[in-house]
Amino acid sequence: MNTRTFGPTGRDVSEIGLGTWQLGGGWGDVSESDALMTLQAAYDGGVTFFDTADVYGDGRSETLIGQFLRQVPAARDGVFVATKLGRGGQPGWPGNFTRDAVRAHTEASLQRLGVEALDLTQLHCVPTDVLKRGELFGWLAELKVEGKIKAYGASVESMDEAAYCVAHEGCAAIQIIFNLFRQKPIQTLFGPARRNGTALIVRLPLASGVLAGKMSATTTFAADDHRNFNRDGQAFNVGETFAGLPFPKAVALTEALRPFVPEGMTMAEFALRWILDHPAVSTIIPGARNADQVQRNLRPAALPPLGEELHAKLAAFYAAEVAEHIRGPY
Repeated sequence: MNTRTFGPTGRDVSEIGLGTWQLGGGWGDVSESDALMTLQAAYDGGVTFFDTADVYGDGRSETLIGQFLRQVPAARDGVFVATKLGRGGQPGWPGNFTRDAVRAHTEASLQRLGVEALDLTQLHCVPTDVLKRGELFGWLAELKVEGKIKAYGASVESMDEAAYCVAHEGCAAIQIIFNLFRQKPIQTLFGPARRNGTALIVRLPLASGVLAGKMSATTTFAADDHRNFNRDGQAFNVGETFAGLPFPKAVALTEALRPFVPEGMTMAEFALRWILDHPAVSTIIPGARNADQVQRNLRPAALPPLGEELHAKLAAFYAAEVAEHIRGPY
């Protein structure tokens, strides 16, 4: 597994990490044993970056990671765990955006993960007006001084929010949606992030799985899977589901990408390799529900870059076929 320096922290992390939203909920049920085997498979495969949040399963994802770290002592020092706060149900919005709530949520994450200090805390897609008041970053800075967190950043929905964060002194990392269907960050964010030394975490690299190329327009999902209940933004930002594309359009565009896939690569490997070809990216966090999915997600790290000519064709495809169909903040 290749590593990249994670922004101002100076730590090297695996360029392919593990997103753990699915271990808490929102993608159907994952048993405790399957979750722990998934974490173990990632660690055995060289993954040293786990991304979680206090709201994933109301703390379940963090608790499972904490359990794994206790069971595998070597992972406690070797794995960089990034969590998030701001979207929890207690007390909920707008009560989450107070100094006391930020401190309480941080303490709860510390307890669930079983660590003395959080490697990274991220503001979890908080409202733009709250983000730009700057108070939340100030309170996180206080917790850093106290030794409760080692670094802080933000997970954002739009490039406007990302621009604010990358210019904010002390913001170590920004988490964004970036994939073949969401190419805007290349022009708007990558330059400033590299100049400022800000780490970039890429979520939804396979656009909720559709870029794996195994779905059809008739594919169905469980009732508790966000790909069912949030297709049109009914529960949260529509951009978090299929990159903001209507599901039938996302499937059709994935099929239209097939002729671009180099011989010997799967669609998923192609989509992940495309992201890895961007040096501004610190790590990508595809999700996995079992060990087999983890192993498939890790293969692109060993594949060769796609090349400038193919990147140019994919940029043109995005501009001509995809951009106008994206919904939600972007």
